[in-house]
Amino acid sequence: MTEPLPDEVDDAQWAEACRRAVTIRRFLESSSGESSVAAIADLASELQVSQATTYRLLRRFRKDRTVMSLIETKRGRPTGHRALDAQREAIIEKAIRKYYLKPTRPTVSQLVRDIETDCASEGLKPLHRRTIERRLGDLDLRHRAQRRGETETVKATMPVPGTLNSSRPLEIVQIDHTKADVFVVDEETREPIGRPWLTLAMDVFSRMVTGFYLTMDAPSRLSTSLCLLHSVYDKTVWLKAREIEESWPVAGLPDRVHVDNGADFRSRAFKRGCENAGIAIDWRPPGTPRFGGHIERLIGTQMGRLHLLPGTTFSNAQDLAEYDSKKHAALTLRELERYIALDIVGSYHQSIHSSLSRPPLAVWRDHEGEIPLRLPEDRLQFWVSFLPEQERTLRPTGIHLFDLRYWSPALSADVGRTERRLLVKYDPRDMSRVFVRRPSGNFVEARYADLTLAPISLHEALTARRTLREKGRREVDSRAIVRTALEQRKLVGEAVNRTAAARRGKAQSRRGDDLRDTGTLRGVDSSKPVPFVEDTE
Repeated sequence: MTEPLPDEVDDAQWAEACRRAVTIRRFLESSSGESSVAAIADLASELQVSQATTYRLLRRFRKDRTVMSLIETKRGRPTGHRALDAQREAIIEKAIRKYYLKPTRPTVSQLVRDIETDCASEGLKPLHRRTIERRLGDLDLRHRAQRRGETETVKATMPVPGTLNSSRPLEIVQIDHTKADVFVVDEETREPIGRPWLTLAMDVFSRMVTGFYLTMDAPSRLSTSLCLLHSVYDKTVWLKAREIEESWPVAGLPDRVHVDNGADFRSRAFKRGCENAGIAIDWRPPGTPRFGGHIERLIGTQMGRLHLLPGTTFSNAQDLAEYDSKKHAALTLRELERYIALDIVGSYHQSIHSSLSRPPLAVWRDHEGEIPLRLPEDRLQFWVSFLPEQERTLRPTGIHLFDLRYWSPALSADVGRTERRLLVKYDPRDMSRVFVRRPSGNFVEARYADLTLAPISLHEALTARRTLREKGRREVDSRAIVRTALEQRKLVGEAVNRTAAARRGKAQSRRGDDLRDTGTLRGVDSSKPVPFVEDTE
């Protein structure tokens, strides 16, 4: 059976596994892992399972320390599965939205009657009240309270405003996006292609930038995930690839990430990936920008430095005046990424921060040894949890993705033996490798089938493909196409005429043969003797 990814697990199973993970982590921290009979009995009681199951859960959790290790795989219908037909599900959803989520606060009984009426009008079997109540229980409590005007419930579900403080490195990491105040140019043509988006992550305690991601695409689950991956892992190789000699010592899993309410931070894959690694997520209350003040100030600082670059848009129209940003744009996306990295490690980290009265790097160095570095137990599993994905068929020539071909010897055993499309995870920053989930459930790393190819980003690959297609269109000789089409049309017409003439000739020949004298008399049966008539003259 294929092992699911975190975002493929049923919601109820995931919630229970998260509860168990919190309980077991607390047990391990408080007891230093002691497993006395009394301690296990107390833990089993808190987990609401038998002692045998408790030992099994502890053993599995100690192995990789993830929420996924506590997921119970069951046979049969998944927990939370709904067997109700789609038509009646749609009626329930529409009725809740149309009749129930109203400031008049209709009762559940009224909702049940409305749904019964809708089912009857469609000739469908009525629904049990408990089915409708379960659907109401699935609603987000705050959303329901806001739509129904239940102010007390809204207040009860609203976080209490306060100052965001941190007591140690990586306790809280803030992540946010901004559109860069500068235009970039294409790698090949050096023509302006637009303003990129910058995703930044910052450690609240030390004010160190933990990672960033620069892309031409709008903020998404992808940019958020890649920024987090950049934050967690060691950056030595990354810096070396960009010819940067300054150090960037930040690495490790944060305890909490603090983000806004954007859809990218609410994606199922992002939430499950964080929960699986033991990273809590705090969403800023809507309309409360003060909760993101640290990262907002960092973004303002970084944008201010970009105003010194050619192609800047400045921060307002007054500063821009008659400056033509597109005309003066000079840096490519890759060059801008290196510029930002140099500014972070060589200037921002080394400068005195107004709130700390010290450089962020000095604060980090003072405290980085106070807590053990927490890295993902299963690096590959953590990595692929946050990467984007596609489904592809395994061909004898390998995996084909974005006009690039990948191969791994581990895939040889699967060629021609499965009709299922395989899940392929890829890193848009480096398309030289992908991660393929085999039918067995294990991920394997597949590299370029052509080992002579250099690593490129997805943006570069797509741009190159688009450039080739445009070049191909420019190389098309429209007149030659028209001339060829007319010549083909003439050829077909002449062929049809010759064939028709030949067939007419054959038909006439057959008719001539029928009229030609062959020594027999038409209309006379030659098999009978002709009576002799004597000439009397």
